Amino acid sequence: MRFHRFSSAGTLAVVCLGTAMLMLDIAVVNTALPKIAADLRSNLTGIQWIVDAYTLALAAVVLTAGSIADRIGRRLIFTVGMALFTATSLAGALASDIAVLDAARALQGIGAAMMFASSLAILVDAFPTDPGRAKAFAAYGATIGAAFAVGPLVGGVLTSGISWRAVFYVNVPLGIAALAASYTWLRESRDPAPRHIDRIGQATLTGGLFLLVLALVRGNQEGWGSTRIVAELVGAGVFLALFVLTESQVEQPMLPLGLFRRPEFSGAQIAAFTVSASFFALFLYITLYLQEVLRLSPIDAGLVYLPGTFLLFAVAGATAKLPRSASAPACWLASGSRWSPGGSR
Repeated sequence: MRFHRFSSAGTLAVVCLGTAMLMLDIAVVNTALPKIAADLRSNLTGIQWIVDAYTLALAAVVLTAGSIADRIGRRLIFTVGMALFTATSLAGALASDIAVLDAARALQGIGAAMMFASSLAILVDAFPTDPGRAKAFAAYGATIGAAFAVGPLVGGVLTSGISWRAVFYVNVPLGIAALAASYTWLRESRDPAPRHIDRIGQATLTGGLFLLVLALVRGNQEGWGSTRIVAELVGAGVFLALFVLTESQVEQPMLPLGLFRRPEFSGAQIAAFTVSASFFALFLYITLYLQEVLRLSPIDAGLVYLPGTFLLFAVAGATAKLPRSASAPACWLASGSRWSPGGSR
């Protein structure tokens, strides 16, 4: 018996739900961090990895996950990623040790990367014409903005009202519902001429990002001039330089460097990096200050972010008025689809 009944509206709903979950988990955990640290008796380094392990895994794996999705099936990768994300959310909720929670967050990030990498390609297949596709991308972008906006407040409400473990438990029923809907409403699609897997690029990028984050997390504790930190920073530089060299030499790179010749693409990446390195990087330390120094409750700390929440909601809603071309740079790397520097596919 076949249960699969493709629906473009259902596809959009499932993709937006999965994307909201993975984006919400970047922000929702922040307001729970002080409670996690107290309950699991963790130091600052341990709770930093709760955030960094997730985002590092997501960033390092997303490009390769897109290539694999193009090759073996986007719906397959999306659902496997959702299953992994849901299972590791449960593991994080049950964790009794900070190392276990950090490991669960890293695996959760891999699941998030699999969903994120395949989500836009699924939308492209479901909305083949420009008007419908533009509206779908607008809804997708609004979902990302809204998830970031409500994350701190949702985390505060769950932590104050129930427990810090609730910020992970809440993903379990949502993930199960999304999995069921995926097999009902999503249809499978593949790239007829998929890219080869760039294994060298994946290895050098992962190594470079890991050593860089490791050095940044431990720099204050070890001393920025210590042999270990200097070695990690040098190693990160070497790996990332090898990554750039690899991408310039291989026939089918995971990150086509020619994309950076497009001003709209480069501008989008610079903007995203600037926001991530400034605004989102402060979330961890502002939350610790609000709760540990000012002695606010988690829900009160979440309410402090409310003015920014309203602004993010307004900006997310405004994306619906942007033309399709303005949203294109954001999806070139998120999906595994092949885009040439000249704009053809």
